[in-house]
Amino acid sequence: MTDWSGEDLWRAYMQLTEAEAAFRIHKSDLVLRPVWHHLERRVQAHILVCFLTYALWKTLGRWCHDAGLGDEPRKIFAEIQQIRLVDLVLPTRSGISIRKRCVSRPTEHQAILLQRLGLELPTAIDFADM
Repeated sequence: MTDWSGEDLWRAYMQLTEAEAAFRIHKSDLVLRPVWHHLERRVQAHILVCFLTYALWKTLGRWCHDAGLGDEPRKIFAEIQQIRLVDLVLPTRSGISIRKRCVSRPTEHQAILLQRLGLELPTAIDFADM
């Protein structure tokens, strides 16, 4: 690397810090820990899952930035994570159960965050649609 300029070295160093930050996000925020696989296809699948999760994390970060909510999606993710999906099962006299999947009503704060991010929650999910 003797032929690199100071700017080239700095750029390479910054890429290293970004890679380290990505690993910290995988371990802390996304709770993805190293898994010791023995088959190559499983290793590749694990790498793909980690990559896709990180890509979604960065996408959420960009949405937050564009919505004026800062660059770190941690707090937004923690807030939205509290919204629950609930299965309501109603037994009938004939022995058949009626199943309805519902999304919990967001708090006022969650509703504002969803609106700023341009996201809408479904009011209910019909099992016929699945």
